[in-house]
Amino acid sequence: MAKKSVASLQTGSKRLSKAIKMVRSPKTGAYTFVEAIMDPEKVNDFLAKK
Repeated sequence: MAKKSVASLQTGSKRLSKAIKMVRSPKTGAYTFVEAIMDPEKVNDFLAKK
């Protein structure tokens, strides 16, 4: 089951989000998780990329 999770993080005056997505490996076909902490405006672009 694929899940998309975005959690809000606050550090000082900056507001950040942590995005996690599942990516399928082209070699083995296994799924791996890719995590990134970024600006909230960039989360949708991160999740839309393949």
